[in-house]
Amino acid sequence: MKSTTESNSHYDALEQMSVSELLQNINQEDQTVPQAVAKAIPQITQVVEEIVSRMQQGGRLFYIGAGTSGRLGIVDASECPPTFGVPHDWVIGLIAGGDQAIRKAVEFAEDDEKQAWKDLQNHKISTKDIVIGIAASGRTPYVIGGVKAARAQGIYTACITCNLGSVLADSVDQAIEVPVGPEFVTGSTRMKAGTAQKLVLNMISTATMIRLGRVRGNKMVDMQLSNEKLVQRAINMIIEETGVSIETAQMLLQEHHTVRAAIDHFKSR
Repeated sequence: MKSTTESNSHYDALEQMSVSELLQNINQEDQTVPQAVAKAIPQITQVVEEIVSRMQQGGRLFYIGAGTSGRLGIVDASECPPTFGVPHDWVIGLIAGGDQAIRKAVEFAEDDEKQAWKDLQNHKISTKDIVIGIAASGRTPYVIGGVKAARAQGIYTACITCNLGSVLADSVDQAIEVPVGPEFVTGSTRMKAGTAQKLVLNMISTATMIRLGRVRGNKMVDMQLSNEKLVQRAINMIIEETGVSIETAQMLLQEHHTVRAAIDHFKSR
C-alpha cells in the first residue's frame, strides 16, 4: 500500500500551468497544513510536558533525521541558543551523513540503521535525555534505528511523521503524526510535510523554553545580542519594561549584558 506522502498529487500537467496558477495551487495546498497540525496538539502536549520535566532535571533534547527532516531539526536546535540564551548542548540536531549532509545530500546515509545510535553515543546520551525522530515517511532506517536503540536504553522517545501507522510511530513512546496528504509535486516532502514538521518543531522548542522560564511576558529576555538589530530590540524591551531613557537603557544593557539582568537590576534598586 502506497504511503500518503508518496501518493499522487491532486494536480497534474504542472508544466502546463502558468506561474500564477502554480503559486495559487501551492498556496492552496499549504493552507491545509496548520489544520493537520492542530489535530496533533494533544500528542505534542504530551511530548512537551515530558521534555520540560526531563530538562528540568538536566536532560537534553536530541533531534535525529535525514535529508529535509534532519535539516529542519538542526535549524530548530541551532536557533535555541540565540533566541533563548541557552547553552548549545541543550537542544542538539543530528543528521544522517553528518554535518556535510546539511548542505549536500549524502548518498545512502539514511539507510544505516545503526549510525544514529552511534551519533547519539558521541554526545554521551543518557536516560535523562529525550530523542525525537523526524521522518516524513516514517520509515527512514537511520531514524528508526536511533529511536529503537534509545528506547531500549530507557530513554524517552518521540517522533514527528506525516504518515499514519508507520514503523517509526510504532517504535517510540509518543508519536506525533501529521498526515498532510499528497504533495503538490508527488513525493516532494520538503513541501507540505516539511512545513508541518517545521510548525511542530516551532511548537515543541518554543513551548518548552517558555515553560523553562526563558521568556518573560512575551519577550525574549535571554536572547543573545549578536547584531545591531537585536541590540536595538533589547534596548526597546528595557525601555518598555522600565520606562527609562534610551541612554539609561543602553547603559543598563552594556553593564548587565542581557535584557533580563538589566531589568532585574533596575527593579531591585
